[in-house]
Amino acid sequence: TPLFTKEKHMATIEVSGKNYETDEEGYLVNLAEWNEDVGTYLAQTESVEMTEQHWEVVNFLRDYYNEFQIAPAVRVLTKAIGKKLGADKGTSQYLYDLFPYGPAKQACKIAGLPKPTGCV
Repeated sequence: TPLFTKEKHMATIEVSGKNYETDEEGYLVNLAEWNEDVGTYLAQTESVEMTEQHWEVVNFLRDYYNEFQIAPAVRVLTKAIGKKLGADKGTSQYLYDLFPYGPAKQACKIAGLPKPTGCV
């Protein structure tokens, strides 16, 4: 075996009596297993109190991911949300108010999506 391989550490979360696999950072491993209960649980682990506005962004991200097979970076996300949900919501300030630890990173995690590329 080659040296320097970084093992992916898997973890499990339990939501409503069912186990879900996550990676070491808490991102859901199997996208298809996501549901709103899982989203709510992941939001709690991020100290995010989910509101209708949060769900709007989370559902937007899931639709975007289904269409493009990639999670959008913040700039793309901000633009796309502005187009779909209105200019007042298409600002990074609005998104950071909802997801203080980074709209793309945090919202993707709650949405059960992989960590967006370019996020550290």
